[in-house]
Amino acid sequence: MTLPSAEAVIRASGPWQHRDVSANGARFHVVEAGSGPAVVLLHGFPTFWWTWRRQVTALADAGYRAVAMDLRGYGGSDHPPEGYDPRTLAADVAGVIRSMGISQAVIVGHGWGGLVAWSMAVVEPEVVRAIVPVSSPHPRRMRAALLASSSQRRAMSYSLGFQWPFLPERSLTANDGARVVELIASWSADASWIDDEASDAYRAAFLRWPTAHTAVEYHRWAVRSVVRPDGLGYMSLMEAPVQRPVLQISGAADPMVLNATVDGSEDFVRAAYTRVDLPCGHFPHEELAGDFTQALLTWLAGPDLR
Repeated sequence: MTLPSAEAVIRASGPWQHRDVSANGARFHVVEAGSGPAVVLLHGFPTFWWTWRRQVTALADAGYRAVAMDLRGYGGSDHPPEGYDPRTLAADVAGVIRSMGISQAVIVGHGWGGLVAWSMAVVEPEVVRAIVPVSSPHPRRMRAALLASSSQRRAMSYSLGFQWPFLPERSLTANDGARVVELIASWSADASWIDDEASDAYRAAFLRWPTAHTAVEYHRWAVRSVVRPDGLGYMSLMEAPVQRPVLQISGAADPMVLNATVDGSEDFVRAAYTRVDLPCGHFPHEELAGDFTQALLTWLAGPDLR
């Protein structure tokens, strides 16, 4: 079966608008719908904006301005050779928010997008109203768990294989990107949500060169920065407490980011903190889209954001 083109899935039609926004020296592809308070949605590895398709429409229907963007190196955004560290990524998103004329936004981020959300609350707080990290512990909790927990290291051992040159990219693009969906399925508690449409979309978008390379660069920075000055400086910076409300959503059966690793993230928050654990794996917004969306909408309308 022939996959759809990368352009077709990245620019998928729907009850939303596609835009290209210049920010932080690059061009970013965003999808937006609705009007009202802004909610910016950030995907993780190995997906792209489309992972939020259900939330974009639900947020718009509920009276919010939903903005889902392709992070640097993904989808329809620029794929520059560098800048795959959290501080640059946070500046990217803050720049997009400002370029779109938004003063403040709730930042919802899954996986790597959650890391960006945590980072923005510290390094770009003026554009952040609140954050919703999904399947993403506070960066210092993740670092501590990787250093101390053999279980968490085993769960993320795939990232060590990404340190080799060339081989990860070849693996991820072989057989029309079959490994992309294999990874998504293996990190889901129940992979039945991955229908043909989702499988085709994630494979096709990832095959747009050089996405396989730039997506891996995130992981290369994460591992190599453990002992480098830029990584140590970032972790020192993230000691600062988060002064914005936080809704943390995790999958109780997440095989990749263990619940014990998420525990303690609240210690870095000096504002209202709420945690919701859903009975799913690493992709709560996909595996249990209805439950996830309801939890998000309930919190957005609650007292923490008044």
